[in-house]
Amino acid sequence: MDVVSSADGTTIAYEIHNPNASGIPLLMTHGYSATSSMWAPNIDALAAGRPVLVYDQRGHGQSGAPEDPSQYSEAASVADVDVLIDVLGVDKAILLGMSLGGYITLAYHLAHPQRVAAMILQDTGPGYKSDNAREAWNKVCEQLAAKVVAAGSTGGTSPEVTAAHHNNPSALALVAEGVLKQRDARVINSLPTIAVPTTVIVGANDTNYLAGSDYMQSHIPGAEKIVIPDAGHAANIDQPEAFNAAVLSSIGAIQP
Repeated sequence: MDVVSSADGTTIAYEIHNPNASGIPLLMTHGYSATSSMWAPNIDALAAGRPVLVYDQRGHGQSGAPEDPSQYSEAASVADVDVLIDVLGVDKAILLGMSLGGYITLAYHLAHPQRVAAMILQDTGPGYKSDNAREAWNKVCEQLAAKVVAAGSTGGTSPEVTAAHHNNPSALALVAEGVLKQRDARVINSLPTIAVPTTVIVGANDTNYLAGSDYMQSHIPGAEKIVIPDAGHAANIDQPEAFNAAVLSSIGAIQP
């Protein structure tokens, strides 16, 4: 993988597939405790007519894993995406994000809407309007962080997680506390302002994210929702052909 330094000096590991293609680039952000390797079943199909950039989020895979907790935040993750769009050498890109990557995609659009050509939000949610619901989520994040500290990994069993290799697995605790936790309702409140083509993709068996997918589809103007049958939280791995077809259908008409 190649590396680039983000705004705070953290190295971000990335790969660009089909870099010389003429189509508008697609930038893909994986979920918590996964790595860019989770996109292996999808890259060949999605990169057939455009550059596709995949990367390891900070604290994951081969990317830098700072020891300073202040270097893990929504803002830092948004800055990483901005640097990667610069690496592609374009003004804007199509963004596809899974789970935590989907939330980062929405947060990036909130910060830099002019750099987003379209969004695909996979097996993810928009955050919480309710302080109580957000606090309950944050307690889950704290439990994940504690599990990492105790065991050196999240112990997750979903396919995108079990296949992941991290240079510094202990950094996932800092990611859980700094990035996975949520501080406010800015992202969910921004949904009605989204003016780019947006597709919500969710596995039919991903019960934790079905309601959130419905909410995003109903609150993002013009958003389309596609349910992948016989798929769970990692719909792109469980049913790659159906997932690839859904993404290609969604982005086929997007122009630079």
